[in-house]
Amino acid sequence: MNRAQVVSLSCSLSLAVALAGCGGGGQAGTQSTQTPAPSQPAPPSSSPAPGPAPAPSLQPCSPVQVTWTPASVFAGPAAPAPPTSDCAAFPLTVSSPAGSGTLSLASPAHVVANAQPSNPILDMRVYVDGEAVFFTFNPAIDAQIWMAPGAHTMEVTAVDKKGANSATLLQVNVTGQGTATISQIQNLPGWQSCSAVFPPSSPRAGQLCAAGLGTAVSTMTPNQASPSLSGASAEFTMGGPTGYSNMLYFESLGGGNSVSHFSYDLYFYISDGSAPQALEFDLNQSFGDLRWTWGTECNFNGSGKWDIWDPLNEVWVPSAVDCNRFPSNTWIHLVWNFERVNGQTHYISVSVNGTTSTVDKYFQPQTGWPTEDINVAFQMDGNYRQQPYNVWLDQVTLVAY
Repeated sequence: MNRAQVVSLSCSLSLAVALAGCGGGGQAGTQSTQTPAPSQPAPPSSSPAPGPAPAPSLQPCSPVQVTWTPASVFAGPAAPAPPTSDCAAFPLTVSSPAGSGTLSLASPAHVVANAQPSNPILDMRVYVDGEAVFFTFNPAIDAQIWMAPGAHTMEVTAVDKKGANSATLLQVNVTGQGTATISQIQNLPGWQSCSAVFPPSSPRAGQLCAAGLGTAVSTMTPNQASPSLSGASAEFTMGGPTGYSNMLYFESLGGGNSVSHFSYDLYFYISDGSAPQALEFDLNQSFGDLRWTWGTECNFNGSGKWDIWDPLNEVWVPSAVDCNRFPSNTWIHLVWNFERVNGQTHYISVSVNGTTSTVDKYFQPQTGWPTEDINVAFQMDGNYRQQPYNVWLDQVTLVAY
């Protein structure tokens, strides 16, 4: 199941310490847009073969100076100024949106791209009108990009670890931005996980992640038939040798600066309601060196409230809403409503099994955040004896407009 099929128009401490020219006019088609690697010109010949002249090859993009490593205090490399024309040091293919000339589309746009650098990839990004709105360490993009109605230049870029890079520019006309629903997120590919720190396999290896006092033993298995409401839940296990160890799971869905209202709607089912220290459900939006974090946790063994995250002071703040332990082996329906307003995160309300409570709290965003995306997260916290438990998530949905 790709992201186009699931979209319809209608980090606990972990969160703190986690080049000239444009395309011409025309109608959208069905072909993909590809930035090929620059080719070598054929040697001169006194008797050239008959036929049409080959299309000119693209020039390499200006090299990018690569200084970022996981030892950096930053989550990733900062966005460089984007190129102003198509250019290529290696193949970069944009298969969605597809076509030539000015492409007419609705927001969010489904962006699918693949890079094939000769050296290991550093990152890929999507820019809209020169501002980075989506980032990944992977050599491929499959993301929803929100844009305000009107004409925009969208750029897809890829950079390898030696600074070679490629870029493809698309001229788009956004016909409208409605309410987008991304559903069954629990079964989307690309979920990432980390315990106290990011694991050695991660580009952010060693950076602080879910904090806690040790490394949790945890797994995620999607597409579980039972227990399930949809027939395809995702199972998360929790354990390990050290008490107060945590595990964070997160899924990047896309990016954009034109979307600001969110509803994070899901069902969860706990094998042993007495076991978790806390359960955490988060949403993050980042662009322009800022990250708006809506961090929430049901703090069973602490405040007994729904705690919410203050990123500037790096503390959990108990809300006025009680959060008691949930029964074992019972589906719980949770809905959080958030918005980004006047540059702040606004926690609007929380609903548990249909009972809605007003939260109405505002916080400033985290500054100096160098990567861009919109992601949802789920964290399992272990208690003092790291009592094992499992949680199933189902019908995980993000509504955004």
